Amino acid sequence: MDESPVPTDDPKPQGKGRPTPKRRDAEGRRRQPVTAPANRKDAYKQMRARQAADRDKARQGMMRGEERYLPARDKGPVRKFARDWVDSRRVISQYFLPFSLVILLLTWIPFPTEIRNWVYFGVITIGWPIMMVGVLATSVWVSWKVKKLAAEKFPGENLKGIGFYASMRALQIRRLRFPPPQFLPGGKPAPPKA
Repeated sequence: MDESPVPTDDPKPQGKGRPTPKRRDAEGRRRQPVTAPANRKDAYKQMRARQAADRDKARQGMMRGEERYLPARDKGPVRKFARDWVDSRRVISQYFLPFSLVILLLTWIPFPTEIRNWVYFGVITIGWPIMMVGVLATSVWVSWKVKKLAAEKFPGENLKGIGFYASMRALQIRRLRFPPPQFLPGGKPAPPKA
């Protein structure tokens, strides 16, 4: 049998159509001139400037909620789900800190003695216990609800600590939450911060 190549009318060119560059030429094009600092002081200045730029980039990424810049406690789809679930609702526990501040201010105001006694009675006997029961009940409910929904939505994921994470986020004042909320109460996406 004759195994000579059969000529075809295939217009494909063979090879890449140009010669392979020499190694020194290819490496020379990749190299960029390095400007080494003149002394140690300049080297530290350059290093600090680079670190400051990296920190600023990471901070901006965290404020946008980018996953790779978040701390370990906030990473993962389950944690994002818990954050978004809490942020898209108004819960009683998010008013705990402002309510505590109002109570503190009321006890500092120098009311006349009779009014002060009524304020203390209202705060200590009525207001504070009602708020504590409300916060405790809300925290338990948020923890239970987020665990249940996360287990349904992410069956193979690790759910350890997700209820506590959600209830602690629900305790924070909305403007001070970190990472910043991605949703407004009611479920609408939050406008991007400038």
